[in-house]
Amino acid sequence: MSEFCRDTLEVLLSRIHEGPRWLIILSGPRQSGKTTLVRQALRRSQLPSIYFEVDSLKEPEFTDLSANPQETCFSAQPRDRTWLLRIWDWARRVAHRYPNGLVLALDEIQEIPNWSATVKGLWDADRHAGCPLHVVIPVSSPLLGQGSLTESLTGRFETIPVTHWSFGEMSKAFEFSLEKYIYFGGYPGPAHVVADHSRWRSYVERSILQPTIDRDVLAMQRIHKPALLRRFLRLGAGFSGQVFSYNKMLGLLHDAGNATTLARYLELLAGVGLLCGLDKFEENRPRRKAPSPKLNVLNTALLAAKCGYDFHAARADRSHWSRLTVSAAGAHLVNSTTRDIGVYYWRDTPHEVDFVLKRGTELVAIDVTGESRLDRVGGLKEFERRHPKARSLIVGKGGVPVSEMLSVPAGYWFGHR
Repeated sequence: MSEFCRDTLEVLLSRIHEGPRWLIILSGPRQSGKTTLVRQALRRSQLPSIYFEVDSLKEPEFTDLSANPQETCFSAQPRDRTWLLRIWDWARRVAHRYPNGLVLALDEIQEIPNWSATVKGLWDADRHAGCPLHVVIPVSSPLLGQGSLTESLTGRFETIPVTHWSFGEMSKAFEFSLEKYIYFGGYPGPAHVVADHSRWRSYVERSILQPTIDRDVLAMQRIHKPALLRRFLRLGAGFSGQVFSYNKMLGLLHDAGNATTLARYLELLAGVGLLCGLDKFEENRPRRKAPSPKLNVLNTALLAAKCGYDFHAARADRSHWSRLTVSAAGAHLVNSTTRDIGVYYWRDTPHEVDFVLKRGTELVAIDVTGESRLDRVGGLKEFERRHPKARSLIVGKGGVPVSEMLSVPAGYWFGHR
């Protein structure tokens, strides 16, 4: 079977072949395939390259290097600032031996303290000297939110976002059916073991969720109540697809502090690609955080791993499956938006619309029907009455198939009635 390549690979290759204008940073949640993308790009690139896993004792990976790879700086420990300076200096010298330079890829570079300030100095010196060294750095999403990174490297890097895998990608790569994608979500790592629910769930919990919380949240943020954060994640996943007030959350969590704490936790969880809270759409009102966000997992594997249902039980429960479908739709919309598109929900009791997309003055209202939600079109009609210029979309029975909606990016619907 041929190796599956995401569309992002072509974007990365094009940036590498442009020349070293900026540092290339791949940013996305854990297990979204950043490392795989880098390795694929290095193998396909016309340039020689060297790939380092900074936090690993593995040997570096070379492509087409005439230089002797058995240099002492590669295996030096600890891999700290001094090690980084030695590696970079070696890469500079080798880059000058090739007409179009060399690609240096540094994975898990955040393991080096104050790495961004060191890279800033090295990169600026290379630009001044005209060094043809290309640098690719895959990072987890929260690193881009750190003040030290954005402050040190402002104007020196270009970000390529790497999102959770879509239905189309999981279908092509692993032959996922629509139902499997709605339940198991878009993590490629455990895709081969979905037939063994216990093994799949263990992988998601221990190899994805736990490292994400420990390394991407707790290790980078000051969290006074880590146990509360974990309980909040479990609670939020359980109510994915539903509007849920912070006050109600406080009533279900012990020692929960206040709504401000929970709002911050939700923002952090969204930043690592786990759980987000959609704001209520309110036209012509000042933007403010909703006291009752609509919770939505950003990968339905999180909901499936924590719901207590295996695939067959979830499929048999019509109400639960409808909620999974809505969560899959919401995750896809959030993951596939561009910076100019906002994703909201709308509610004016008794009317409700699952999702509202906003781009400038353009609006798209989307409602996801299901076996237990066929009476919900009334909310969409009311929204259309109040916003006659808005586009509207029914997904599911009586409208666009769920599989089609999950196969195109959110922006597609602004040009499609």
